[in-house]
Amino acid sequence: MSIDVRAHVSYVPYSPQKVRLLVDLVRGKKVGEAQDILRFAPQAAATPLLKLINSAVANAEENFGLNQEDLYIHTIYANEAPTRKWRKFGARGRFKPWLRRASHITVILREKE
Repeated sequence: MSIDVRAHVSYVPYSPQKVRLLVDLVRGKKVGEAQDILRFAPQAAATPLLKLINSAVANAEENFGLNQEDLYIHTIYANEAPTRKWRKFGARGRFKPWLRRASHITVILREKE
């Protein structure tokens, strides 16, 4: 039976659509390979995603005594967080809504057998 190591981050200030582009790149990859992909990805959302994966690896090593080379990303997903609604005032007394979207990201690591 394999151990699931879970890490979660809430209210990441990037839209889930943009985060999912990166999440799809690293799903199913070994941890070291996923870290390399995110380290050199030009998207801004790669930074909190890399920190989340590093946190999950630290949880695995510290709490379960697992080795980083044996871990792979079993499950990773980005869900929608509450949207902040702001106003930008436009011409003729109108206002344009700004929707500031955020994400909740979860990663589950497993050990290769």
